[in-house]
Amino acid sequence: MFTTTSRIRRRAALGSAGALALLLTGCGAEVTPDAGTAAATTTKVKRCGETVTYKKPERAVAYEGGSADKLFSLGLADRVHGYVMPPANPPVSESPWAKDYAKVKMLSDDLLNKEIVVEAKSDLVVAGWNSGFSDQRGITPEILDKLGIQSFMHTESCFNYPGFPQKTTPFEGLYADLERLGQIFQVEDRAEKVVADLKKRVSAVAAKAPKSEDPAPVFLYDSGTDQPFTAGSQVPPNDIIRTAGGRNVFDGLDQRWTQVTWEAVTKAQPEVIMILDYGDQPAEQKIAFLKKSPHTKDLPAVKNDRFFILDYNEGISGPRNIDGLEKFGAYLRELES
Repeated sequence: MFTTTSRIRRRAALGSAGALALLLTGCGAEVTPDAGTAAATTTKVKRCGETVTYKKPERAVAYEGGSADKLFSLGLADRVHGYVMPPANPPVSESPWAKDYAKVKMLSDDLLNKEIVVEAKSDLVVAGWNSGFSDQRGITPEILDKLGIQSFMHTESCFNYPGFPQKTTPFEGLYADLERLGQIFQVEDRAEKVVADLKKRVSAVAAKAPKSEDPAPVFLYDSGTDQPFTAGSQVPPNDIIRTAGGRNVFDGLDQRWTQVTWEAVTKAQPEVIMILDYGDQPAEQKIAFLKKSPHTKDLPAVKNDRFFILDYNEGISGPRNIDGLEKFGAYLRELES
């Protein structure tokens, strides 16, 4: 699936590794002496199901809005060298962290590749598995490890990561990413506050969600005309729909973004269609297609004009998932009233 630039380098100025070790005892970091008199810190953090030792990054590269948003939400713009933003992403000027994007380099508007991060002299790449990192394109954590470049994967995308899979609900994956990135960049307290705020907002939506034994069936339409591309249970829209009080009609698919049949959509009779809106395939075009397609024009959602537009960066793993949740929660409550 689809899934900046300050060059200031910060180094610990403590005079001895022993003093630094005392300072870091509380956050569980390990201390590795440098060749010189200063010291460099390392922290063991999960990368999917694998425990990896990270050195605090200074030139991170983020792939897509979800990765950059996670870093910016933790106040890490000064540690981000640049970002890679393919056409599917809406303009970064629409981001709550637009000022942070403006401080860093846009390295490419194409898919992530090894050459980009090597040329950027990156010391950390943040992306998802199969939505950034890819065997086919020759950029994987294993390949970057051999080049001495650290990598971090979205926990939500670890579902089918070869060798070290990790399965969690998408929102729990978001929280885990923020906490883990907080450990890697040694801003744990900041990460804790960000996660607590997101959880509070999620709880508020859940508390107001329509209570029904038969929640409104919702179909997420990503793309596709011959066959639709949609969301299974392992991506953020599933948690958005469920927490807001609806039911993803394909929540029984233990997959991430996946292809289904129009016959399955017709059988599900969705009462709401959530449209994933992104740069090169705008929502208006998708809605027009659904209104004329013989597979969908008679669906309850289409006949009643019940379309909810979910921004691309609200649908992929990132802090804006909660923005999407709040908007969709309000939408469902309006339908119930």
